[in-house]
Parts: sequence; structure tokens; C-alpha cells
Amino acid sequence: MAEAALALDPWAQTIFRLTSLSDGVSGAAPSPRRAFAHSVDRSVVAVKLIERPSTTTVTIEWRDSTRCCYGDQVWRAMRARVAGVCAMSGSEIQPGDHVYSPNPRPVPGNAGAMILASVLDRETSL
Repeated sequence: MAEAALALDPWAQTIFRLTSLSDGVSGAAPSPRRAFAHSVDRSVVAVKLIERPSTTTVTIEWRDSTRCCYGDQVWRAMRARVAGVCAMSGSEIQPGDHVYSPNPRPVPGNAGAMILASVLDRETSL
């Protein structure tokens, strides 16, 4: 239900249609859940670790000029269900990898984004 509501969002549709003009993609509405799962344009997205309130959660600052901005978004530890790209490092993510992902409720604009747990571990050890 929430995915259908996001697919009807005029701003998301406008961005998708502008993007599809340059890459030959059909004009069908995008799936908001998968939008970040397969590619993250790191020149548009800025991701910063703010804190680790617990062993299974992190607070992330997410800035995306084309979709959404979150100053203090809570992400939870999980195993990746789909292949994707780490939003912080650009590394490939395979199903089953330990990752962090945004809380699913309410559905955020970056719902399909993932960050490898190993990348966040390196960030906190610096």
C-alpha cells in the first residue's frame, strides 16, 4: 500500500521521468523499495554516520538532492535480502551480507538503501 502511494508521488514521478529520458527506460512508475537497492549515485547522495546508540542501530545523516534528506535517521542491523550497493563505500552487497538499512515504518524515501556493517565498523574505529 505504501509503495503504491510513493509511486503516485508527483515529485518521484518527475525525477524518474527526467532520468528515463537520458537512459532509455520506459515511463513506468519506479518501485520506491528498489530505488536504492541496485544503484546509488554517490555524487548525489551524501551519507554520514552520526552515532551508534546501540549494537544494532545507527543514526545516519542522509542528504539526497533528488529524493530525500534526513538529519538523524535511525538504521537497523539486518541481513541483505537483495543485491545492492553500499551507500557509503560503493561496494557491492550480496544477499545475506550484514548491512544496516533505514527503519521501514513509516516508509522513507530511501527505503531500499543499505550500508555494509563492515563500513560502519571502520567509521566508528577512526
